[in-house]
Amino acid sequence: SARSVAVGAAMSVFVTRRIPAEGLRVLSQASGCRVQQWDSEEPVPRAELLAGVAGTRGLLCLLSDRIDREVLEAAGPSLKVISTMSVGFDHLALDEIKKRGIRVGYTPDVLTDATAELSVALLLSACRRLPEAVEQVKSGGWTTWKPLWMCGYGLSDSTVGIIGLGRIGQAVARRLKPFGVRKFLYAGSGPKPESAAEFGAEFVPLTRLAEESDFVVVTCALTPATQGMCNKDFFGRMKKTSVFVNTSRGAVVNQEDLYDALAHGQIAAAGLDVTTPEPLPTDHPLLSLKNCVILPHIGSATYATRSTMAVLAANNLLAGLREEPMPHELKL
Repeated sequence: SARSVAVGAAMSVFVTRRIPAEGLRVLSQASGCRVQQWDSEEPVPRAELLAGVAGTRGLLCLLSDRIDREVLEAAGPSLKVISTMSVGFDHLALDEIKKRGIRVGYTPDVLTDATAELSVALLLSACRRLPEAVEQVKSGGWTTWKPLWMCGYGLSDSTVGIIGLGRIGQAVARRLKPFGVRKFLYAGSGPKPESAAEFGAEFVPLTRLAEESDFVVVTCALTPATQGMCNKDFFGRMKKTSVFVNTSRGAVVNQEDLYDALAHGQIAAAGLDVTTPEPLPTDHPLLSLKNCVILPHIGSATYATRSTMAVLAANNLLAGLREEPMPHELKL
């Protein structure tokens, strides 16, 4: 009937990648929803993205898709909803999106625990030198027990500084507290007394956090204010025995400055789940350092979490298409 054709046009969506099956099922089972998908494990090429969004009403994307003015113009005025399968939204040109009256869905909360868990794993890997130790076993470097060999730094009686005490920052603090952390400091755009109370965390300027923390964990959003925030000055203020961990976005860190700090013993170690660019070229200087543990952005990578993220992204998209309240809408 003419009506079903109209509904089909009103519910056409483009999905930029092969996502967990449960998420796709939500879309394909929605009445009148017409799904076009870049069905690959690899990112959609730019030309295919521009062609794919043309005339669609909804877009389901990932954090690796740059949704800028060019994409919005290629989509045209039909585009009403963008749903990203991520908690971060630094890949979306929000000012352009807002200008066009497009609604945005994202996936906070559902990935908090998995990301916090990975942050703790990365912190422990870096401070206790796990990858280096594994390598020693494989290469024959392990000979006899030696009192100072492979020693690192422990969490007991330490001071932990958290940059960005949001959902993930709090979840990290909650997990680190039982390790015997003595004190929590946090920095960010402003104090959050309700959130900080649970850990007796103290709101301090970034400089003081750098100077006093034995462990620095970055869990903030990437914004113009946080871009390049962890730089030469920041690392220069840190203790020589301190460990730096970033599970937010690579661009929060000046990587050249981090390399210098690690190479010259200005700080003890670093653990990164995020870099610029991603993937990091295999010949990148940071990869030549023993005291730097780099993971391939796997913060939310548990089967259950990724499945839940896909379902939420799909439900956000459908709610937007139906002009209903989204489970998680980014208020622009």
